[in-house]
Amino acid sequence: MNYSKLAFTDVIKAIQKRLGSRTAYQRVENMSYVDGLTPIEKEFISQMDSFYLASYGENDFPYIQHRGGPRGFIKVIDEATIGIVDFSGNRQYISVGNISKNAKVSLILLSYPMRARLKIYAEAEIVEINENPVLFDQLKPEDYKFRPERIMLFHIKAYDWNCSQHITPRYTTAEIDTILEPKDEHIRQLEQQLTDLRKELEDLNNFEP
Repeated sequence: MNYSKLAFTDVIKAIQKRLGSRTAYQRVENMSYVDGLTPIEKEFISQMDSFYLASYGENDFPYIQHRGGPRGFIKVIDEATIGIVDFSGNRQYISVGNISKNAKVSLILLSYPMRARLKIYAEAEIVEINENPVLFDQLKPEDYKFRPERIMLFHIKAYDWNCSQHITPRYTTAEIDTILEPKDEHIRQLEQQLTDLRKELEDLNNFEP
């Protein structure tokens, strides 16, 4: 899985050479082979609640689609395969149609809080649910309301991490609640202490010797 060797075509190498970055990226190509997903990528993928999927259509245009679900809905099957249950959406089926003609896709998994971005080259495979119910049970999210249409597998050919530059941190309401919980608990304790002190002061004012 050498992302650079797959990504850097001859025209890209020529541009890199002309603009002065080819020497550095030549070293990257020579040193960036990875044999499948490592525990770092597996853990990152398991925390995702969305990703972007790029496919290529018969109209000669790429199509980029946002895919979302509960945290962890992207499942790691093995070191070279990840998969999802494809939920029913607007029923345009552009990605599915594109994949039926050209299985080569690109995925971007982006964590705004961590300012981390994992990019993946893969070959997609569409699996009907009735063809592999065991796989469906393995991939389906728990405690999440959805209507399944099919299974999507992504057989990873290469992946790489992008730098964090220009990724602005953003947080979900659940993440914000988690961050603020210690502060909220401290405020609740202080409010309770204030209530207790006021009660003690009231009792002292009402005390008759």
